[in-house]
Amino acid sequence: MTEHTSEQTSHKENQRADKGEQKDRGRRPTQRQGQAHYFTKPFPFAVELGFFAGFIWGGLHWLFYLLHFTTVPLGFLAEPFFKHNFIYTAAGHLTGWLFFIVFSVLTSLIYTFTLKKWKGPLPGMGYGIFWWLIIFVLVGPKLDMVKPLNRLTWDSIITEFCFFLLWGLFIGYTVAMEFTDERKREPEQAGA
Repeated sequence: MTEHTSEQTSHKENQRADKGEQKDRGRRPTQRQGQAHYFTKPFPFAVELGFFAGFIWGGLHWLFYLLHFTTVPLGFLAEPFFKHNFIYTAAGHLTGWLFFIVFSVLTSLIYTFTLKKWKGPLPGMGYGIFWWLIIFVLVGPKLDMVKPLNRLTWDSIITEFCFFLLWGLFIGYTVAMEFTDERKREPEQAGA
């Protein structure tokens, strides 16, 4: 008897589903694929972007330091807060990586709230160069974060310049892809 009841219930549910399908057969869906509109909240987006920018690019900077592409340790941002010898230890490198993540979150927030409507990769590259100038030319040597440019090797200068250029590109172009119509524009240019 329980089997018969479950069959009757499922038969009734099927009839209701058929009636619902008949009502919707002539209607079009309101949203089509690729046309969904959603709005990204800038603050959580910028924090997440900054975290991953700091984590990924901080790890790359550490690798550049370990491979002797640069003489600037990853903990250069923590230099004003810790003893100089601590920055060159393993704990100092990890502390520097955390400082770089926090720095990336802050700079990502600044970029997102001020320059999010700028399109293309060039604003992000300029943003990275801007931060390289601040850290390596203006503020860094005065706070003993980094050596002055005339005391750094050419390898270090070029590596750090390219590093900050690509780091800024990562932040800037990610923001541009999220808050402008870059995604819609690219397939049209490719002939798709």
